[in-house]
Amino acid sequence: MKVFNTLHKCKEEFVPLTPGKVKMYACGPTVYNYIHIGNARPICVFDTLRRYLEYRGYDVTFVQNFTDVDDKLIKKANEEGITVKEVAERYIKEYLTDAEGLGIRPATFHPRATENMEKIIEIVKTLVDKGYAYAVGGDVYFRTKKFDEYGKLSHMPLEDLESGARIAVGEVKEDAMDFALWKAAKEGEPAWDSPWGKGRPGWHIECTAMINNLLGDTIDIHCGGQDLIFPHHENEIAQAECCTGKEYARYWMHNGYINVDNKKMSKSLNNFFTVRDVAEQYGYEPIKFMMLQAHYRSPINYSVEVIEQCKAALERLYNCRDNLDFMLQNAAEETREGDAERKAALATRRDQFVAAMDDDLNTADGIAAVFDLVKDINTALNEPQSRDYIRYAAGLFDELTGVLGLVYNRKKEDLDSEIEALIEKRQQARKNKDFKTADAIRDELKDKGIVLEDTPQGVKWSRA
Repeated sequence: MKVFNTLHKCKEEFVPLTPGKVKMYACGPTVYNYIHIGNARPICVFDTLRRYLEYRGYDVTFVQNFTDVDDKLIKKANEEGITVKEVAERYIKEYLTDAEGLGIRPATFHPRATENMEKIIEIVKTLVDKGYAYAVGGDVYFRTKKFDEYGKLSHMPLEDLESGARIAVGEVKEDAMDFALWKAAKEGEPAWDSPWGKGRPGWHIECTAMINNLLGDTIDIHCGGQDLIFPHHENEIAQAECCTGKEYARYWMHNGYINVDNKKMSKSLNNFFTVRDVAEQYGYEPIKFMMLQAHYRSPINYSVEVIEQCKAALERLYNCRDNLDFMLQNAAEETREGDAERKAALATRRDQFVAAMDDDLNTADGIAAVFDLVKDINTALNEPQSRDYIRYAAGLFDELTGVLGLVYNRKKEDLDSEIEALIEKRQQARKNKDFKTADAIRDELKDKGIVLEDTPQGVKWSRA
């Protein structure tokens, strides 16, 4: 498998530190509000990466954090007159609701920044002791220029990064490029005891501490949105590698942006959509499909037209899977001559899927392989097939859609006895060539929301 490593700006063969095992970290949400569709992209993409690595036989330890102390949470708490912890608890719960709706599997660990204060303080103290950080007035800053490789992830020379750096009012940094590891306590803010007085951590140190606590000094893959490359991930590398003297992450993977109607998503433009907003109108799964139908590094444009196309595409997948269930129930034979050849032909779609996903998690081409499989299945089901073939086709369909985390809302629906009796009565009328009665029953069922389709394998029903 090859992945595009932001660190080296090229595709590289993925080789984990420990054969057969993967240590993976994805930056999670800052829990002060509902997640928006931009937040949903890395959540969906890197859940799929985790699924695919497991599909390929790796034992994956996947960590996704919650940032539960931050300026945004403090602002929200002050606006509502509640505690920061109450804000965090509320929106962690809302995140989990949305994640479940999107078919996202829980991470191996979901650490919170506030649970890792001891490790945060330990790392900051090590950096101070090594001369990479300095305390002033209860704040602690990292000396950016002391780390010679600063800028290696964003691929920008230090002088270019310096041009945009400023010292904000109230900051007492040695250099404009230095960033906060620890912030002195302010009135009305949560604070923890430290060697530098009461305070709270800076944003960047939180992820580094959680990674170090749960995954160790060096991890295989660090993931996140493109917007996090600088300064967040750049600063993570600097503080972690200066603390441990070891490589922090071997592969860095970043997803592209989402625009809305070809414009940057912004509250000021009134084109800001939460996942909950979109899901209430279209359901969660079309959002997930939208995130995967493009390559993860490419920009995505969200529009009503795009989400409706995604919903229609999903209906094709569900229809195919429902047809397989129906055909399995009505298959006349257990096996047929030529089953082995027909199954081998279907298996080429697995090879096509794996080739796509091995090429830097190309979910767009992976989905194309699934739809090629659907086309093959639909063509085969135009004539009677054996149970053995249908079971194989269904298993392969479930295998590939399962890796993508799609088609997860299948529900087996049963008919009540009245509807079943009407369908049976219609079938008997057709056998007796009483087509007037059969058509009248079909219309009656349609009024009840049941649509019938006559096939060579029998009558198939669905809800309108």
